[in-house]
Amino acid sequence: MSQNKTAQLYRMVMTDHVCPFGLKSRHLLKSHGYEVEDHHLTSREQIDAFKDKHGVDTTPQTFINGQRIGGYDELKAYFGKAPKDDGEKSYWPVLSLFAITALMALGAAAVATGNFLSVLTFEWFIAFSMCGLAYLKIRDVESFSTMFLNYDLLAKRWVPYGYVYPYAEAAAGILMIAGILPWLSIPIAFFIGLVGAVSVFKAVYIDKRELKCACVGGGSNVPLGFISLTENLMMLAMAIWMFIKVAM
Repeated sequence: MSQNKTAQLYRMVMTDHVCPFGLKSRHLLKSHGYEVEDHHLTSREQIDAFKDKHGVDTTPQTFINGQRIGGYDELKAYFGKAPKDDGEKSYWPVLSLFAITALMALGAAAVATGNFLSVLTFEWFIAFSMCGLAYLKIRDVESFSTMFLNYDLLAKRWVPYGYVYPYAEAAAGILMIAGILPWLSIPIAFFIGLVGAVSVFKAVYIDKRELKCACVGGGSNVPLGFISLTENLMMLAMAIWMFIKVAM
């Protein structure tokens, strides 16, 4: 790497658009102690001329010690940070959602009861999670329903179920948060939780299929497995618990 820690950055800075990757490149360079000679390409003519001169197709472009490093991804690789693989599977989306809904439940329960940890905390954690997961499905229900068909047993028999599922999950979650209409929310949560749990268990542990889970919406890279099964198990547990509460 450069001893004088100086880099030249050429990036698009136009009146109606500032390239976000140019800003990221500048930040990355500065975070590694580089003085950045920040060259702005302020017109389409300047951008095209720069691309022609250096034989590149995109901007930004970074140069260190006269050597062209490349764009933002190449700059990350230069600093030893491998670019993210778009197809890489990760549980992070669902784990981060569970973490946020857990914190929401803790805060809401503290306001409602004066205690962070109570039965209500766990009830709201599951209900908030159901609503959050339902939202991620509903924002692109077409993609969700397509991915869902890869493993859900009921959706394979009745395709519209893939469209109904996220709205049913949201409705059950909202009703459970409000504590109303248990005669409706309990059967919904129990049914979709049971079908989902059986479907995931069969696909993963019996058929040994390696699939992506539709739990956080279509197009996700969450692998179908135990963490994915958790969504359905939580709904089942919540439905059973709410039934016990109502029956007592």
